[in-house]
Amino acid sequence: IIRDGIEEDHLAQIQVKGSHFLLSRDRLGVAPLYYGKINDGVFCFASEVKALLEVTRKIKEFPLGYTYNGNRMLSSTRLEKQKVVNIPVNRIKGKLRKLLESGVRKRLPNGPIGIWLSGGLDSSTIAAIIASQVGKIHTFTVGLSGASDIGFAEVVARYIGSKHHQLVVSLKDLLKILPEVIYHLESFDALLVRSSLTNYLVARLSSEYVPVVFSGEGGDELFAGYEYLKSIPPEDLANELFNITKRLHNTAFQRVDRCAAAHGLLVHVVFADSRVVDYALSIPVKFKIKKGVEKWILRQAVADLLPSGVLKRTKVKFWEGAGVGILLSQYADKKISDRAFSQERVLPQRLVLTSKEELMCYRIFRNCFGEIKDFDWMGRTKGIPSQQV
Repeated sequence: IIRDGIEEDHLAQIQVKGSHFLLSRDRLGVAPLYYGKINDGVFCFASEVKALLEVTRKIKEFPLGYTYNGNRMLSSTRLEKQKVVNIPVNRIKGKLRKLLESGVRKRLPNGPIGIWLSGGLDSSTIAAIIASQVGKIHTFTVGLSGASDIGFAEVVARYIGSKHHQLVVSLKDLLKILPEVIYHLESFDALLVRSSLTNYLVARLSSEYVPVVFSGEGGDELFAGYEYLKSIPPEDLANELFNITKRLHNTAFQRVDRCAAAHGLLVHVVFADSRVVDYALSIPVKFKIKKGVEKWILRQAVADLLPSGVLKRTKVKFWEGAGVGILLSQYADKKISDRAFSQERVLPQRLVLTSKEELMCYRIFRNCFGEIKDFDWMGRTKGIPSQQV
């Protein structure tokens, strides 16, 4: 069983009885699962694509919230839109706080605990709640020199009294691990790879101290943390949040899972707790973006747990906060000519690479896994869609 660690709805599992079996995946896709069929009709499955590539090239991602009984797919538990609550805001923030605290409490392991801390609202929230329940914890941050994440993470670590570990890296360090990251990530999606570089390093750092870590992924999707969401009409915002939450399985959740697994870590994602997700989807969008402030209701729910500077910090993209920014893009622009990009950017299925950075990642991906003609199993980050020519 591959799971979030404690919660029964964060898993991919197989149940076998005699010659019959059931294969299931959780509704958010916190646990990865892929499947394929070999020429003689044998059904195969794995939590990583690389395992299946040894026996077949016909691979698909197992659908979220479904069970396969050996003959057909059966819908079991799917993410559903929630009825919007109509209660005072103080009750909303109070219940949200209790659900987050409960989500942390039931995942607490025996032994040392760590959290990947960026100094942003989401990871700081989880770190503060853990510290309030167990006392001393380990916090881990990785970034380039001068990165905003490093400074904000230090502020949070001092505030909650954690044992803080940080690693300052260079572009050379990032380029050195790029092939490792793409191999474990199983993707050439430029933005996903970019954000995975420091995530991979923080996983490696934390594995030296703790066997279990917490991550703050999911908060931006549930509580409207992205800048572009502010331009969406309120009547359409709830639907957009629902849709990007459904896409977490092959973006942020994939990054977290692969980086942790590469270093033997168990990672917990509290914002993916089923009760937290369902309640967040029921909160009116007017309390998610209020007077131009993103994640307003989450800030209110944890206002007494965090320093004011962190509570007021605006959303920064994962790779920007760590200082990675457009360094990879600039590097690729220097290394790959316009002619080479024009010749190589169209892949099988007429999938179009959108930048030289993505071509650089694809070349490494191809060296790792060979020529692949079908990418149905691989997601793409919103903002660099699969284009057709």
